[in-house]
Amino acid sequence: MFFVDTIEVSGLGNRSYLAGGERTAVVIDPPRDVDQVIEAAARRGVRISHVAETHVHNDYVTGGLELARVTGAAYLVPAAARVSFGRVPVDDGDRTAIDPGAGLVLRALATPGHTPHHTSYVLEENGTAVAAFTGGSLLIGTVGRPDLVEPRLTEHLARAQHASAHRLASELPDETAVLPTHGFGSFCSSSQAEGGETTIGKEKVSNEALTRDVDTFVADLLAGLDDVPAYYTHMGPANAAGPAPVDLTPPAVADADEIAARLAAGEWVVDLRNRVAFAEGHVAGSFNFEAEGQLATYLAWLIPWGKPVTLLADSPDRLAAAQRELVRVGIDRPAAAATGGPADWVRESETPASFPRGTFADLAGRAADVVVLDVRRASERSDGYVEGSVHIPIHTLPRRIHEVPEGEVWVHCAGGMRAAIAASLLDAAGRDVVAVDDSFEAAEKVGLDLRIP
Repeated sequence: MFFVDTIEVSGLGNRSYLAGGERTAVVIDPPRDVDQVIEAAARRGVRISHVAETHVHNDYVTGGLELARVTGAAYLVPAAARVSFGRVPVDDGDRTAIDPGAGLVLRALATPGHTPHHTSYVLEENGTAVAAFTGGSLLIGTVGRPDLVEPRLTEHLARAQHASAHRLASELPDETAVLPTHGFGSFCSSSQAEGGETTIGKEKVSNEALTRDVDTFVADLLAGLDDVPAYYTHMGPANAAGPAPVDLTPPAVADADEIAARLAAGEWVVDLRNRVAFAEGHVAGSFNFEAEGQLATYLAWLIPWGKPVTLLADSPDRLAAAQRELVRVGIDRPAAAATGGPADWVRESETPASFPRGTFADLAGRAADVVVLDVRRASERSDGYVEGSVHIPIHTLPRRIHEVPEGEVWVHCAGGMRAAIAASLLDAAGRDVVAVDDSFEAAEKVGLDLRIP
């Protein structure tokens, strides 16, 4: 008998896997905070004998090297991946015994496309394929994006993705479970698909890589690629060099004077509370990145890389969870932190700042008199936008605030989270802002004039 446990890394839209038999197991594409993986193995009562990477990741810092060091596991990495640490190089067709007593073997299957060296791993039980760990190759309804390595390779890798998907579909039984690392909100996915589980058979009838000819597939894939988070630039090199162990001890505590001093020095002070609480009262100059949202993705995308960050949270648990999320993308140690609320974070002579929130219904009566700022991505805006609105995607706003026209700014996204981030950036820059906390679907219902390209 075998098992496969999924380890969700929901903030980044990724999954890692623990798979094995009664005694030993392998971990596929582990997150950097490896303690949760070790705990999962302890619950199963198995020893981690192997750690396997499908590729050198571009969207998060791997925990593979550290997990192998802590557990004594063999570290399997595609042979063609250029790395600066010792590992067991894996080539196409290599077979690794995972739990001999259970008849479990891991077979490497070269599936280039997401990266040139990308390798999937097929778990076989007594010679029969039961699960395919497809990393950034075959995803649910789509494939991993091919443009994260080198622009000149993008079309070549897109064609390789098509071929790799067909190789998986032709060599594996229809009932084989497909277990990708990306595709659950990760920007490593070329598009977003619904669903949490799938098989080779299901993908044969639903995945565009398997239902379209290569030229049509590649053209559509390349046309649909959106912007890449800026921090991806730093993930590949960090993983190739070998990430340092994680330090999740609490940061130094900052009082109100230190928070003010860090703001004055141009550092980032990030308030992790929900957007409603932030709008009602916050430290002037601080930015709002909700802990419940895609904290790591958007903070790492927007912050100048390496700039010190101080975290403000309403509880120690919230702070610890955020710290854990951030180490996954290489923001290792907050400069300082504080818990409580705005009254604890502002100096005695100061009062918390605030700004109003609104809905699209509220905006409908004001749209002609205010600046409407749309911070969605270009792909979202192409489906429709408020007539006369200014478009500055959220990830470009920090360097483009000067482009926002004068006047009161009503900022919106698709649901409210990114609008809250943008509103905090504008508020910190001294602009009069209203955060539209509403679904964009409501815009047409309330009579706003929409332009459909």
